[in-house]
Amino acid sequence: MVSKKVVLRNREGLHVRPAGLFSNEMQRFLSEVLVCHQGTEASGKSIMNLIAAGIQCGDEVEIRCSGPDEEEALNRAVELVSSGLGEAGGDQI
Repeated sequence: MVSKKVVLRNREGLHVRPAGLFSNEMQRFLSEVLVCHQGTEASGKSIMNLIAAGIQCGDEVEIRCSGPDEEEALNRAVELVSSGLGEAGGDQI
C-alpha cells in the first residue's frame, strides 16, 4: 500500500464533475483506491462515495492505493487533485 496526503483546491469542493473525473480515471487501475477524509474512507472509483464524503475546498485528504499498479494509481490521483480536477481556479485555495 502507498499513500499520500493532498489538499483539495477546487473552489466548489468535490462535487459531481470533479468527482466523476476522478472516479473515471481511477477505474482505469487494477488497484484499490481510497480517499480518506475525517475518519471516513471513500472508494476513489465511486462517484457517489466521493460526493458523499463531503470534501470541501482546503480539506486535506489521504489517498491510499493498494494493488499491482498502486504507484501509478497514486501518482495519477495526486496529479488530478493537485491540478484542480479539471476546474478553473483549482490552483487557489
